[in-house]
Amino acid sequence: MVKKGQWVQIHKVILKPGERAPQVPEDTAKVPLEMWCKGYLQQDGEPGQEVEIVTVTGRRETGTLLGENPCYRHDYGEFVPELLEISRQVRELTFGGDGK
Repeated sequence: MVKKGQWVQIHKVILKPGERAPQVPEDTAKVPLEMWCKGYLQQDGEPGQEVEIVTVTGRRETGTLLGENPCYRHDYGEFVPELLEISRQVRELTFGGDGK
C-alpha cells in the first residue's frame, strides 16, 4: 500500500494508435502516445490502481500507479566501437594529430 502524500510515478495512455494525428510517421502512428508523470499521491493506492497525483507545478493528473519514490534509470546505450575511430578522425582533422 502506498500512502497519500508519497512521491510516486504514474503511467497513462494519452492517445491510442488509431487516434494519432494523420501527419505523424507511419511507425509512430502504430504505437500509443504515452505519459509517465511524477507527483504527490492524493489517496492511498496500490501499484496497478488508477490514482490521482499533483505534480510539483500543481497540475493534477490521473493514471496507473507504478510505484513510489521513483528514480532515474537511464544510460547512453551500448558501447559503439566506431565512435572511437570517429573521435580519432575528428581530432586528426581539427588538430592535425591525435590531440593528445
